[in-house]
Amino acid sequence: MDNSDIEEMFEGLGPVSIRRMFGGKGIYHDGLIVAIDLRGEIMLKADAVSSPEFEGAGARQWFYEGKKGKTVLMPYWTVPEEAFDDPDEMRKWVRLAFEAAVRANAKS
Repeated sequence: MDNSDIEEMFEGLGPVSIRRMFGGKGIYHDGLIVAIDLRGEIMLKADAVSSPEFEGAGARQWFYEGKKGKTVLMPYWTVPEEAFDDPDEMRKWVRLAFEAAVRANAKS
């Protein structure tokens, strides 16, 4: 996804910065990573608080196969489909991603 499209997706949250990282892009707001662009798909940050909402909306969690075939779950979820057609819905999901980033930062 090109940077202007990403910025438009996140305008309900405010300005974002976009940085290249591991074959994709990291998307940051207020210095915290809120999403990644992985192979052209935006994945929003989530945690134990917000993951159930993503799952309930039909989003998919990013995972990969680790050593010995073990599945490794990452704290990023796809954007729920309805958000792409509704700016208010998109605002809701990107704000949830930012809230998860704030909670993760508070723990570190």
